Order: sequence, then structure tokens, then C-alpha cells
Amino acid sequence: MPLHIGILCFPAVQQLDLTGPYEVFASARDVEVHLVWKDLRPIRSATGLVLVPDMAMADAPDFDVLCIPGGSGVNALLGDKEVLAFVRDKAARARFVTSVCTGALVLGQAGLLAGRRATTHWNALDFLPRFGAVPVEERVVRDGPVITAGGVTSGIDFGLTVVAELIGREEAETIQLSLEYAPSPPFGSGLPGSAAPAVLAAARDRMAGSRRERERLLA
Repeated sequence: MPLHIGILCFPAVQQLDLTGPYEVFASARDVEVHLVWKDLRPIRSATGLVLVPDMAMADAPDFDVLCIPGGSGVNALLGDKEVLAFVRDKAARARFVTSVCTGALVLGQAGLLAGRRATTHWNALDFLPRFGAVPVEERVVRDGPVITAGGVTSGIDFGLTVVAELIGREEAETIQLSLEYAPSPPFGSGLPGSAAPAVLAAARDRMAGSRRERERLLA
């Protein structure tokens, strides 16, 4: 019997938050992955890539894994009662409740991070205590049935971690090798602590508008 994984696919999602783990999950044996939204109309990601949900929330079964990716579209979800109710409902019966990047804020707003260790994108980590979560600066953090991943590219690490939990390490390593996932970035500026001050300032400035909106929503 296949494992069922549901990934929330919403307007202005950060596509790599979604497609990174999707590629890992869809490469695993006996796994069915669904992109879930309110309807099946194509949606535009935060960077313009068009994605097509294949399952409506109203028709969604219970999932073994529920995954909430991040992106600028998270801001709208923080006040969306329908989406938050859906996340709470499916989380109650999922084996793992998970997020990538700022998708953790949706889990927090749904009341699923209280008292748990969690991570998210470095530019949103300080929001986690507002939900009663304990922020952790790691790529992937597991606390019971809740697994959260840091920013964007950590979604691949997260996907492999989940596959190892569900199917086994050998399957996860086989997928890693098949995808030739052996990162060796050309620059060492992937985290605030290793980036040059000017690069960090530029990145913060680029994300400032979305962050201000989140501060307002979560005030």
C-alpha cells in the first residue's frame, strides 16, 4: 500500500521549497505525492513558475506526511481560516506534520508548534517564539511527529530525512545518489554568519517588505 504525501500548493509559494522535497518524495518507492490547494486552477509561484495542484482540499484524504512549504504567499495563509483549519485537521491524523522554510509559520499559526523545537528560514527564525516554539538554527529539526526544515534548499535534506524515516536509509541514500545531491556551492554566503556584511544587508533589504507584512500580521 503506497504512502501518501500531501504538499500544500498555494499562490506565491517559493517553488524550490515545494519542488525540492517533491523531487525526493516522488523518487521514492511506493509513494504518491499530491499538490493540494482549494481548487485545481494553475497557480503562480513567488518567482513566476506556474504549478498545477492535482487535489482539492475538500477531496483530500488523510496523509502519511503533510508538508507546508514557504514563500511570500505564506503571509496570506496566516489569516486564512479555511487553510488553517485544513492543516489542523490533516495534522491530527498524519504520521508526520512538516514544513519547509517559512511554512513553519503556518504550522505555528495553526497551533502545531507550541512547546516544540523547530526551525525555519533564518530571516523568520525570530517569529517562532510567538507560537510557543523553541527556535533551532539547524537544517532539519524533528520534535516528535513534527519535522521542520530551514530555508529553501534545506527542503532537499528534509525530503531525504523523511524518506529515511518512512522507508529506510538505503532508499534515501539511493535517491540522493540518483539525484547526484552532493552540494558544493561556489560561495560561502549561504548563512548570515558566513556572508559578507554588504551581502547580508542586500538580502535583508530584498526580503524587507514581506517581513514587515508578517510582523503586522503576527503582532
